[in-house]
Amino acid sequence: MVLSHAASAGSSDDSVHSTFASRYVRASLPRFRMPENSIPKEAAYQIINDELMLDGNPRLNLASFVTTWMEPECNKLMMDSINKNYVDMDEYPVTTELQNRCVNMIAHLFNAPLGETETAVGVGTVGSSEAIMLAGLAFKRRWQNKMKAAGKPCDKPNIVTGANVQVCWEKFARYFEVELKEVKLSEGYYVMDPEKAVEMVDENTICVAAILGSTLNGEFEDVKMLNDLLVKKNEETGWDTPIHVDAASGGFIAPFLYPELEWDFRLPLVKSINVSGHKYGLVYAGIGWCIWRSKEDLPDELIFHINYLGADQPTFTLNFSKGSSQVIAQYYQLIRLGFEGYRNIMDNCQENAMVLKEGLERTGRFNIVSKDQGVPLVAFSLKDSSRHDEFEISEFLRRFGWIVPAYTMPPDAQHVTVLRVVIREDFSRTFAERLVIDIEKVLHELDALPSRSSGPALQHPNGDTVSEKDLARQREVVSVWKRAVAARKKTQGVC
Repeated sequence: MVLSHAASAGSSDDSVHSTFASRYVRASLPRFRMPENSIPKEAAYQIINDELMLDGNPRLNLASFVTTWMEPECNKLMMDSINKNYVDMDEYPVTTELQNRCVNMIAHLFNAPLGETETAVGVGTVGSSEAIMLAGLAFKRRWQNKMKAAGKPCDKPNIVTGANVQVCWEKFARYFEVELKEVKLSEGYYVMDPEKAVEMVDENTICVAAILGSTLNGEFEDVKMLNDLLVKKNEETGWDTPIHVDAASGGFIAPFLYPELEWDFRLPLVKSINVSGHKYGLVYAGIGWCIWRSKEDLPDELIFHINYLGADQPTFTLNFSKGSSQVIAQYYQLIRLGFEGYRNIMDNCQENAMVLKEGLERTGRFNIVSKDQGVPLVAFSLKDSSRHDEFEISEFLRRFGWIVPAYTMPPDAQHVTVLRVVIREDFSRTFAERLVIDIEKVLHELDALPSRSSGPALQHPNGDTVSEKDLARQREVVSVWKRAVAARKKTQGVC
C-alpha cells in the first residue's frame, strides 16, 4: 500500500512551491546589509541568475580585449582546480610546476637569452597591471641601488611613456612615487614618438616603457628604434637607461603574425616584458605574466621567502592568495594549441579585422584610425560629426546587443573621438558582416533624426523639406530616447 500525506495549509515547507511563487521573489534583494535568514539554494541561484541576465553579453562586448570563450575541456580543468590556492606551492607542487613551465615557454617565445635547459625568470600575476607594478618596482630598486652606490640622490625617479599608456602605468607612478613623463600624441600619430621619448630621458629615468599594442588603436610602438636611440644616448651620457615592453595585448600576437619584428629580448636594452594571458593568451580574466631578461634584472631584495605553508617558498607578488585555475588554463592553451594553433587563431582574427575594416570603408562615412599591423582591432571615426557623433553611434548599437566603446584620444589629440571594435578569437566573419549591417542601420536612423546641435535643420539629408510637425515628432522621439539612456546610466552607477 502506498503511504502518502497532504501538506497542511500552514506548512512552511517552501520546497513545494515554484521558485517564482515563493516568498523569496516577493521582496527586494538585500543591497546594503546581510539578510537575517537563510533561503534555499535553488531560490538564491535563480534570483541572482535572473539579475545577471541584465548584464551585457560577453561575446558581444567588443570593448574588451579579454577572452570570453574557451573549450569545454579547459573549462572543466578550471572548475576541477577552482579550490586550489596558487600560493600553496608545497601542497600543490604540480600546479607550481605548470606555472614554471608557462614562464619558460613564454620567455622562449620572447627570445630570452636562455639555454635549452636554463630556467627563465618570471612570475604569474592576476593580470598585466600587477605585472607592470612588479616590473616597475624592479626598475626603481635597481636605479636606487645604482644611485646610492654612486653617492647620488635617489629620491626623484621618473619613467618615460607615451600619453597612450593604459591607466595602470599612472597607478604605478602615483602609488610608488615615480614621476610620469608622458610623450604627448598628435592627430594622426597616436603612439609614443621614440625620438621625443629619448629626449625626455635623464639620469633619474628608471626606464622607458614601450607599448606593443596601444589600447587606443592597437598600433605597435617602434621598440627597435627606441632601443637604437637609447643605446646611442647611453653611450654619450654613461647612463644605462633600460626599456620595459608592455606587451599586454601584443605579446601573444607579434610572435605569430610578425615573427621578424624585433621588439623583445633580441634588443639588448629590453630588460622585462609583461603580457596578459587573459587577452590573446586566450585564457579567461585573471592571469598575466612578467618575464625578466635575466636574474640580474630582478633585485634579490624584492623576493620574499616564507616557510609557514610547509616549505621555503620564494614569492614576488603584490597579493598573496589567488586561484590556480587560470594558471592551469594557460598551460592547457600552450600545449593544446602550440605554435601552429596560436598562429592560426591570430591569422583568423586579423582576417576578420580586415573584413570589418573594408565593410566600414564601403559606407564612405568613416576614417580608419587603426593600423593593419598591430592588435587585430578596428578603430574608426566619423568623417563628418557635425550632425551626430561617435557617442550616439555607440549608444544606438546597444539596441542590437553590440557593446562598442566611443572615447576621446589623450593629449594632445583629445579633439579626436573614435569607436573601437576588438576582434577576439570568438568574433567570427559572420559577426563582422552583421556588425557592419547594424552600423549602417544606425547611420540611417541617425540621419533621420535632428542634429544634436541646438538649431535643427529644416531639410532632410536627402534634400527633402521637413515640416515643423515632423521635426517636433523627431525631437520628441530623441527626448524620450535620451531620458531612457540617462535613466539606464543612473542604474548602472558604481558605488
